[in-house]
Amino acid sequence: MNAIKVGNHLIGKDYPPFIVAEMSGNHNQSLDKALEIVEEAAKAGAHAIKIQTYTADTMTLNLDNEEFTINNNSSIWNKKRLYELYQEAHTPWEWHEPIFKRCKALGILAFSSPFDSSAVDFLETLDVPCYKIASFECTDLPLIRRVAQTKKPMIISTGMCSVGEIEEAVMVARNAGCKDIILLKCTSTYPASPVHTNIRTIPHMEELFQCQIGLSDHTMGTGVAVASVALGAVVIEKHLTISRAEGGVDAIFSMEPNELSSLVKETKSAWESLGDVTYGPTSSEKDSLSFRRSLYVVEDMKEGEVFTEKNLKAIRPGYGLPPRYYDVLLGKQIKQDIKRGTPVTWALL
Repeated sequence: MNAIKVGNHLIGKDYPPFIVAEMSGNHNQSLDKALEIVEEAAKAGAHAIKIQTYTADTMTLNLDNEEFTINNNSSIWNKKRLYELYQEAHTPWEWHEPIFKRCKALGILAFSSPFDSSAVDFLETLDVPCYKIASFECTDLPLIRRVAQTKKPMIISTGMCSVGEIEEAVMVARNAGCKDIILLKCTSTYPASPVHTNIRTIPHMEELFQCQIGLSDHTMGTGVAVASVALGAVVIEKHLTISRAEGGVDAIFSMEPNELSSLVKETKSAWESLGDVTYGPTSSEKDSLSFRRSLYVVEDMKEGEVFTEKNLKAIRPGYGLPPRYYDVLLGKQIKQDIKRGTPVTWALL
């Protein structure tokens, strides 16, 4: 499967995992805080910052009805009205340009999740390098079609989606002109439990949809993300906050900068460790062959004596014959005097 180019980055299995720091609403309605998050993401080694482009009015209606209020005791947003939540979490559109400029100055990419066509139109004026479809919007086919028409790479989060829904989203995107699609395995709970993450789905998704696959990870820590790289994930997206203690709509399941730095390092190490299918000593191991056991003379011997269990041993280092010849050599006669500590070779017989 060919690598996908996003900005100056190539995304695929032949390249280190592409790490995306999701800002979401962790700016707590402060542009200074948003720019600080960008700086911390760059310092930690993330390849991109992702924000979200919507207003409360493009997301929902300003109603008090029960269906417009979150009623889920396990949700961190329980009892919040949708309109109020999106007012609190949205990134003002006038902030996008300064955020993107700061990203460019620091050498990391910036892109966004649009939530309606007006957001796509706006992001096109900022020349974003790619688009992200949020997991709750994966079934919004008109939105996917509009994004695909830009011909830019599309990252689609698949939380809660059935195989049929993912297939439909991919088909609509491809038919509308998007050639480069990355699907993200995602569990749409906040925070998510590793038990419910099911990352064995990643290679299955790759085979089924013939797309590059990544992970949108809402679990705590780095373990799930690192494991996903071993299963073929080429993109890792994690929420980033300056400090969970400061609070905010997403802070409770977001990484802090030092954790993001660890994620960048550990996922790269996981990718580097994959290598190729190989047996036998690698080039880096050849010097260690001398530390294997081999056959040595462990007592002084005279010409004509035979090898016995007392004078022949398998010991370190590895300059003699391999231990597999031990039984073959027992009882064999030597043709010269041999000092204790001599490696056994066929020339001694």
